[in-house]
Amino acid sequence: MSEVTITVRGEQEVRVVPERATVHVTVRTEGPERATVLDEAGRSADPVRESLTAGSDAGTLVEWSSTRLSVRAERPWNPEGKRLAPVFHASIDFTATFADFSALSLWVTDVSAWDAVEIGHVDWALTPQTRRAIEQDVATEAIQVAVRRAQAYATALGRTSVSPVSIADQGLLQHQESAQPMLRAVAFASDAAGGANMEFQPADIVVSATVEARFTAR
Repeated sequence: MSEVTITVRGEQEVRVVPERATVHVTVRTEGPERATVLDEAGRSADPVRESLTAGSDAGTLVEWSSTRLSVRAERPWNPEGKRLAPVFHASIDFTATFADFSALSLWVTDVSAWDAVEIGHVDWALTPQTRRAIEQDVATEAIQVAVRRAQAYATALGRTSVSPVSIADQGLLQHQESAQPMLRAVAFASDAAGGANMEFQPADIVVSATVEARFTAR
């Protein structure tokens, strides 16, 4: 009995609760005098920096960073089309990574009330160790799904065994390029204000793998 070539796809997806949250915060000031705007930005950033340093020392923060003070100028137009005097804008960006989401909520609630402070988006993530372990498990299961699929096709055709020929990322099999399974992760987050505190409710992080495999059935 001649061999039959079987090409299949294997997928696997898991949802994992985030372990890290990185919040983006910006201190922003503006005004007609460059020196005044820079001074206000520096003074407004000091308490943010102090609170992050205190949180890091207390162990409530995983890590934090800040950018250098930046400034730009623009000359707006009035409704009559006349160019107005320059307006200066200064900003300092901060990022702070928390493992304790309650601590994140409390910190954001505090600093959001401070002058010139803007709360940006939150990035949700896993620790590198967790991500590596989950990606390995998901990739392994995706391959096993492909094997089971190929075996089912072979059985339906009256064959008793399948042997792997190639495996590749989705879309690469036709190019005969061997590769590791493709992995992706997506996280979504929604913020809701609850009582006096800002509460963060992250969606699960989705880790998935898709592989294409070719087998011969005998």
